[in-house]
Amino acid sequence: MKVDKIKVISLFSGCGGLDLGFIKAGFDVIFANDIDPDACKTYEENLKHSIMCLDVAKLDANKVPNADILIGGFPCLGFTVANGKNRDLNSKYNTLYLEYARILKAKQPKCFLVENVVGIQAGKDFKENFENGILKAFKDCGYRVKFKILNASDFLVAQNRKRVIIIGIRNDLDGDIGFPEPFNKKFSLKDAIGDLPDDFDRKIPNHVGNLHQVKINGYVGNRVLAWDKPSPTITGRGSRSGGAVIHPHPNLKRRLSVRECARIQSFPDDFIFQGSNSACYAHIGNAVAPLFAFFVANEFREFFGLKKLKSLDWNLQYLKSVKIQ
Repeated sequence: MKVDKIKVISLFSGCGGLDLGFIKAGFDVIFANDIDPDACKTYEENLKHSIMCLDVAKLDANKVPNADILIGGFPCLGFTVANGKNRDLNSKYNTLYLEYARILKAKQPKCFLVENVVGIQAGKDFKENFENGILKAFKDCGYRVKFKILNASDFLVAQNRKRVIIIGIRNDLDGDIGFPEPFNKKFSLKDAIGDLPDDFDRKIPNHVGNLHQVKINGYVGNRVLAWDKPSPTITGRGSRSGGAVIHPHPNLKRRLSVRECARIQSFPDDFIFQGSNSACYAHIGNAVAPLFAFFVANEFREFFGLKKLKSLDWNLQYLKSVKIQ
């Protein structure tokens, strides 16, 4: 199959992490949708094309253009293991996959991608819902479906961030789409942010942040981070309803800045976040790490008769010497 211009529909687009990865891999995002006004503003400012800011439940499928690929990661608030005992299979957010399936069925792209937290299939009830609810809904739209758990730290991202990647191909089409192979090289927190000033500095875009006191107690957001290891997962949990859960800087004098979280998520330095600090932290934590998204997107190229990209157009300082095998 050879397509000159491969078109992508993006749902639950957020600030654009997943979309940026697909754009870097040579795809053309022609439609994007999200409900968050601040995230939509960040998206448009950086990706330079419009996004429909609207509740996906109100999105008219007839207003969505036809495309080759559908991508998206529906919100994970009810699934994430970061919520501990507060995980809720019946959370209103846990049915948003049905809106994704609605658009999938209506537009019938050649293939699709879903990204979500590992908690979506962790535990007996959640696993049953994953297999007999979520995956079945996608299969019923006319697709053969597979999934795999991948860690962003295996793909040049300086962060341990395990995610479920679901890939589907329309039943009437031949071919397959693989999952990317992990790199042997891992990058550390120091690789990602070691060159940034110890103190917040407004001269550096978004190098500002949460002034909440650092208190090490072993809970999420209050654990010591090691310079020589990948960061723990950057989260968006609690970001605008009770204070952001932001990891402390390794110097233990303050919490990570918005820019540092962005670096750890592999957003390039020219990607500028809009809105309050809390909103920016949320957008970054909820995003797909763009560099990770690039390697996943790169696997889609061969399905469309294109060669995989062998070089990276990224301005992260720790990637300067990396070669893609």
